[in-house]
Amino acid sequence: MTAAPARVRTLGFNTRVSFSDDAGPAAGLRDGIALFRAAEELGFQSGWAYQRHFDHYLSSPLPFFAAVGQHTSRIRLGSAVIPMRYQDPVLLAEAAGVTDLLVDGRLDLALSAGDTASWDPVFGSVAADPRAEAQRRLERFLAAVAGEVLHTVDGPGQGAPVGTPIRVTPHSPGLRGRIRQGAASTGSAATAARLGLGLITGTVLHGLAPGETFPEHQARVIETYRTTWHEVHGTPPPPVAVAASILPGTTAELRDTYAAYDHERRTQGMAASRPKGALTPVITADLPAGRAISPVLHGDPDSVVAAVLADPGLATADEIVLFLPPAFGLDANIRLVTDLATTVAPALGWSPG
Repeated sequence: MTAAPARVRTLGFNTRVSFSDDAGPAAGLRDGIALFRAAEELGFQSGWAYQRHFDHYLSSPLPFFAAVGQHTSRIRLGSAVIPMRYQDPVLLAEAAGVTDLLVDGRLDLALSAGDTASWDPVFGSVAADPRAEAQRRLERFLAAVAGEVLHTVDGPGQGAPVGTPIRVTPHSPGLRGRIRQGAASTGSAATAARLGLGLITGTVLHGLAPGETFPEHQARVIETYRTTWHEVHGTPPPPVAVAASILPGTTAELRDTYAAYDHERRTQGMAASRPKGALTPVITADLPAGRAISPVLHGDPDSVVAAVLADPGLATADEIVLFLPPAFGLDANIRLVTDLATTVAPALGWSPG
């Protein structure tokens, strides 16, 4: 393989920390920790975990990251993403500060103010427009995690003398600079830039123009973010991370496995690759106009390298985050991150961290 000019500075992976009915959640959590340890040994700079409520996946990333932090020392630990619609912003800021201090400043939080599953009957109804309420909570969280004064004691019974400024404690000073927004459209990318947040794009995008492909729209989302950042802040934007399904098959058997996953994703959409017992998502391959699911790049390593370099969204990214099929077990995941790190990533200009 001919090495390409340096493009990808950072390599990560994204796991749902899945568990099946057979093995149970405790085994899934232990396997998740083992995966982070293996990826760190391979030189991956980041590991991301997806939050999903009421299913066979990780529902609370922060305590999981606190545990992972005790078994690793270098790899960054990222949430991709935590939807803000049902988060208490101050409690989340407290938990994030504690977690970041426990993992020595390696926490990278990616948050979302976009559409999420409607769990109003469980979490309580949201009186305002859901997106507007999520944005309000996001901005409140950012103030809290930055150490801003949230309240000044104005009466008895508040636990401190009148006039005392109230801030979130313990405070982790560098955490505000490591907050990202998960963006699925140009609008959310521009909002992230205006708020001074980093950017990560996922495997489902919306707002595509007629005839526009997923990679083309992803490139446009990233360009919107960088342009808006320059206009608002007048400085170079932070590195952009892109989640992608990049599956190099180093054996014929693996190539068949990855081809089958690609077929499943094309025909079932987000319902593809579910652990035993997981719920069937409402989102299928038949998406509304303007929405699209990312392609699966698979085949032999040379073919995968060529596909990555030809993808306009991936070509413009600073960090590539491997999206792991949710139903893959620990051994399959370790094999996949190993093959990506040893056969494809070096040809993209990446070196182990």
